[in-house]
Amino acid sequence: MPTDRRFCRFSKPQDTPFGMPEVPEGGLCLSAFLVLAERGYPGRVLMGHLNPAAPWDHIGALDSTRVAAHGKGWMLPSSHLLVHEAPQDAAKRIAREQLERPDLAFGEPRVFSEVATPKRFPGLASHWDLEFVFLAEWPGRAAPSAGAWSELRFIDVATTPRSAIARSHEDVLELAGLRFGGP
Repeated sequence: MPTDRRFCRFSKPQDTPFGMPEVPEGGLCLSAFLVLAERGYPGRVLMGHLNPAAPWDHIGALDSTRVAAHGKGWMLPSSHLLVHEAPQDAAKRIAREQLERPDLAFGEPRVFSEVATPKRFPGLASHWDLEFVFLAEWPGRAAPSAGAWSELRFIDVATTPRSAIARSHEDVLELAGLRFGGP
């Protein structure tokens, strides 16, 4: 009996009757996130406010509209993957380009998948995210400074309201096992 399922096998030309030649209507993003804890304080995570003058279109796949929309909240160092980029290579690129730390080391990522309607666009079809979350401890005691950010610091997730976090990065933090203290 032939199946009516549509598997996540995207290819052109369509080489199988149960694959798909196109991305789902609401979109699909592959992203890498760096969750860097302060040494000795696993609940304090390195986050920043975007520097709007930085080339976020190049280093984080954010156009000027998204930079303006998310620039006031705290964000994790992160980016969509480049086409054919391995998640580990994306983590190294983020560390190099966004944190100016090419020497950071990462283990294997935790991988999460979410399907949701975008908060900013509630009328759109459900969007699918595949997230590679790299957990590590920051190698120093002080938060770094880097040109991509107007401010970087260790945020105590338990005392920070979810509403202070931008671009749904609060969801990523919760998937990584951190809990917020407020709404």
